Amino acid sequence: MSTHTSAATAGGAGSLLSGLEIRRIDWSRLRVLAGLISPLLLLVVWALAVRAHWFTEQILVPPAAVLDAFEEVWDSGELPDGLKISLYRLAAGFALGSLSGLALGTLLATSRQAQIYIGPTFNALRQVPTLALTPMFILIFGIGETLKIAIILKATLFPVAIATVEAVRDIPRAYLEVGRALRLPPWTQFRRILFPASVPPILTGVRIALGRSWMVLVAVELLAADTGIGQLMEIGRQMLRIDIVMVGVIVTGLIGFSLDRGLRLLEWALLPWKRP
Repeated sequence: MSTHTSAATAGGAGSLLSGLEIRRIDWSRLRVLAGLISPLLLLVVWALAVRAHWFTEQILVPPAAVLDAFEEVWDSGELPDGLKISLYRLAAGFALGSLSGLALGTLLATSRQAQIYIGPTFNALRQVPTLALTPMFILIFGIGETLKIAIILKATLFPVAIATVEAVRDIPRAYLEVGRALRLPPWTQFRRILFPASVPPILTGVRIALGRSWMVLVAVELLAADTGIGQLMEIGRQMLRIDIVMVGVIVTGLIGFSLDRGLRLLEWALLPWKRP
């Protein structure tokens, strides 16, 4: 009797665990679909607001009109050309800013003299909003490509440098003592000890910097540019084409999301223990 009871209990527990496992698998597969709930809900609210005439069509255009505007600017080449230019600016400025931030952050974290001579200026400049420097940068660089790259470089450099400083300072002291004991050259210490031990927080800083840089770039293109996705939105505003402005807003958001997601996937590939 007890044997049958224990077998039944084991069978029941096994079926329960199996059911829980199935539910987990189903939920993991539905995560992507669950993420679509909020944008679909926003789209429904948008359509209802247009139908209820909460705003005039000059302010809130129907979703169908935005789709038509997307096809228009895509077929004319304005949207793909603007995106190519904006992404080129982002890539150039972000690469320069990330490399500069890594070098500067490592210097500030490892050199007492750098902290004394550079630290105060660094901490003062990082408090200045990037867009607040736009008028001065326009006077210095004009409104050409150098202006956009310089703005992105500034927006990227400080988050990466701060993340690098914190990451290097949090490296266990034993690692550094091993490097000194082995008398490793500074570059070898950085490549073999400092950089690998500080990768996780640095990648987080890089991801934050990329999102900020993309937002700052679009804002600068709205203010001072002849080309780019931001300038496309500005031209739409001047022509009272809110549908084109909405196309720019949606495309900007999607690209920002894709860039952040791409860096997150890179982080998971390099650091598998951080995967959800």
